[in-house]
Amino acid sequence: MKELGRKLYIKISEVISAEIEEITEEDCIEYMVKMVIDRTFDGYMTEIKTIYGQLEKILGVKIHPAPDEWDRLYAVDFYIKINGNYIGLQIKPAGGVSHIPQIFKEHVFQKVSHQKFTEKYGGKVFYVISIKEGGKKRIYNMEVIDEIKHEMERLKGK
Repeated sequence: MKELGRKLYIKISEVISAEIEEITEEDCIEYMVKMVIDRTFDGYMTEIKTIYGQLEKILGVKIHPAPDEWDRLYAVDFYIKINGNYIGLQIKPAGGVSHIPQIFKEHVFQKVSHQKFTEKYGGKVFYVISIKEGGKKRIYNMEVIDEIKHEMERLKGK
C-alpha cells in the first residue's frame, strides 16, 4: 500500500501539477464558453427548431420569432400572424414528465402577461410543451394544436 501511495503522490505532485501549471486563464474561459454556453445554446436551439418545425408543418402556417420586447413583456417566444392579429406561442422544453407541473405553475403566473398580449394583439397565447421521447423531441400537449387551430379560425373570421 505504501508503494501505491508513493506512486500516487508522484503522479499528483509532479505530473498533474505540471499539467495544471500549463493551464491559462484564457483556457478556462474558452472551456466555459465551449462546454457550457455553446452546448446549452445549441441544445436550446435544436429544441426550439424541432418543435417550431413540427408546429409549422401541422398548422400549415409560417411561425415567426417574437421580438425581444414580446418575450420580456408577454412571455411570448413566437407568433402567428392572422388578419393583422397575432397568436402568441411559448415553447417550453420539459426535461421529462416530472417538469410539466412546474411549467403549468409558470403558466398561471404568466396569465396576466398573456391577457395583456391578447388585449393588444387580438390573439391568445398558447403554451407548447416539448419532451424527448425515444431520442426525439415531440409536442407533449398535442391538444394545444386544436386550440391554436380554433384560434386561427376565430381570427380569420374577424
